Amino acid sequence: MAFIDIIKEKARSSVKRIVLPESEDERTIRAAAKALEEKLADIILIGEESVVKADAEKYGVDISGAAIVNPETCAKLDEYVATLTELRKKKGMTEELARQALLGDRTTFGVMMVKMGDADGLVSGACHSTANTLRPALQILKTAPGAKLVSAFFVMDVPNCEFGNNGTFVFADCGLNQDPDSDQLAAIAADSAKSYTQLVGGEAKVAFISHSSKGSAKHALVDKVVAAVEAAHAQYPDLVCDGELQVDAAIVPSVAASKAPGSPVAGQANVLVFPNLDCGNSAYKLVQRLAKAEAYGPMLQGIAKPVNDLSRGCFWEDIVGVIAITAVQAQIAG
Repeated sequence: MAFIDIIKEKARSSVKRIVLPESEDERTIRAAAKALEEKLADIILIGEESVVKADAEKYGVDISGAAIVNPETCAKLDEYVATLTELRKKKGMTEELARQALLGDRTTFGVMMVKMGDADGLVSGACHSTANTLRPALQILKTAPGAKLVSAFFVMDVPNCEFGNNGTFVFADCGLNQDPDSDQLAAIAADSAKSYTQLVGGEAKVAFISHSSKGSAKHALVDKVVAAVEAAHAQYPDLVCDGELQVDAAIVPSVAASKAPGSPVAGQANVLVFPNLDCGNSAYKLVQRLAKAEAYGPMLQGIAKPVNDLSRGCFWEDIVGVIAITAVQAQIAG
């Protein structure tokens, strides 16, 4: 069974409420209809009800099972304003500014719904930047207890692939941290391994990716990755990880035998931690487009409640998958 089919089964086992702020986007409407059809989540769309329903009719999809919340007329608006004012008062937030933020940005309103327990998770980013999704999540929900940073990962499901977990991998960080230092890379590795185990299942085997394998090249960029591996071993002793490894050494057993003999990870890695955002973002898009992989993300890890971003180049089918994954994350979060 494909990764996403397993996730969908899990999502259906305990249905959660997922809010989608971007009701103005056709892909969001189509994804909402499909998620409802497949019973993956209780869907909340933010927008003006008549407009949202008219769009759904125009696209020929059924969203009759969705709740549609208009911030302008929401009965809880005053409560949300008071809460946001209190949360951000040290940053100069007033009731007037809080009301403007909640009415002026649907993602902020949706994140507040999650904060107040009126939704279990949020998916946004089809037509907005990562910053637009991340900023209110960090301001309102904050980081998860014990989290050192927020990072972004993709679940990559590659068809007809014998590497990883039958072609399923976690790639990180592919959407957020531009040039993480060694300690940050180690934290990203630990969080990505946890996400892998929660979503894919089984033991995570983490490869720290570089253009060098075990000293084959000398450069400051390699040194950063080597230091990250050392930090990971010291700070997360239960983490199965190794590096620095080139991608082929990380995932191909025959190459691993030559480039990294004796490694506990080389040739069998299922979590790839890239040294910077240039590498991670390019890698996931190459695999998605050239290998026809399903790419789910960028999923955010390290936030107190499930909030997930989307690539602005995503398809509506991708959004359905992220809705299901977000629902499973909400189940895990309790």
